[in-house]
Amino acid sequence: MDFIVENLEKNICYITINMSRATLKEVEEFKTLVFEKIDMGLKNFIVDLTKCEFIDSTFLGTLVISLKKATSKGGDLRLIGFQPAVETMFDLTRMYRVFDLFRSKDEAIDSFS
Repeated sequence: MDFIVENLEKNICYITINMSRATLKEVEEFKTLVFEKIDMGLKNFIVDLTKCEFIDSTFLGTLVISLKKATSKGGDLRLIGFQPAVETMFDLTRMYRVFDLFRSKDEAIDSFS
């Protein structure tokens, strides 16, 4: 199972990326998952990258597309759990300016208050 989905309070969908490498192979499955949840009425997302040691540019782009879709519905997408290589990717691409990044699940949940 590549993605573990948990629906939380406050209309939040919590998605764990359950793989060490998030690449082009998983892009369509992830995007479909997020878009289906939005169509079901969920609009706030937390994506947990704790287990992910690498993200390629295609998967990063899909996170951006998912963020745009969520914000167009009045929601948001937050990220947690960066491994060093993933954090470096976000630094190099300056994606830390685009996403709200949190150190823990609880911090991310509280940020939706």
